[in-house]
Amino acid sequence: MARCHPARRVEVVTLQPEPTRSLTARRKAATQVEIAEVAARLFGERGAASVTAEAVAAEAGVSLRTFYRYCRTKEDAVAPLLAVGADRWRAGLAASDAADGLLPAVEEAMRAALSPGEDADEQDFLRTRGLLRSVPGDPALADVWYRVNRVSEQQLEPLLAGLAPDEDRLERRLVAAAATDAIRIALEEWVTTDAPVGGPDGPAELAVRCFRRLTGGR
Repeated sequence: MARCHPARRVEVVTLQPEPTRSLTARRKAATQVEIAEVAARLFGERGAASVTAEAVAAEAGVSLRTFYRYCRTKEDAVAPLLAVGADRWRAGLAASDAADGLLPAVEEAMRAALSPGEDADEQDFLRTRGLLRSVPGDPALADVWYRVNRVSEQQLEPLLAGLAPDEDRLERRLVAAAATDAIRIALEEWVTTDAPVGGPDGPAELAVRCFRRLTGGR
């Protein structure tokens, strides 16, 4: 189990739009993501149980004290990386046109977020696959994974309100829950295989299929 000094205050740097963040905040966020990328790689290569906080800090080029400023535990270290993916998908949805309906807009954003492109290349997805393969055997890492998904779902409902103001709140909540679970389940299923990132068995198409099943195929 990772060691954590109880007297140290953990700084949680939230991801905000670039214009509203100071240089210091951007540097902190960048450090968090760098630590997260190292932790994800090590967890994927060795399994989370075999990796210590000291190993992550050393590989990331920071002191253990700095590591614990950003992360309560070694498992928490990967949360910013997972959050970046969730932020990317919501940003794509926010920029979409829901004129043809809310569900088609969600599907389109889902496909874009879970396909290699400018924001995330194939190596990013393969790193995520290695990381998520460690989740089933590590309850602490599973807690981080589910927490990130829960936060993403909570942030998704007000976004849907802006895209579809005529939908009632319950409907928007159901769509937010279905979209979040569709992506989560698709990634969890994909990482159990060696299927490529693209194609019918990749995370994008799996997520759309899950979403359609969860929303009754509408």
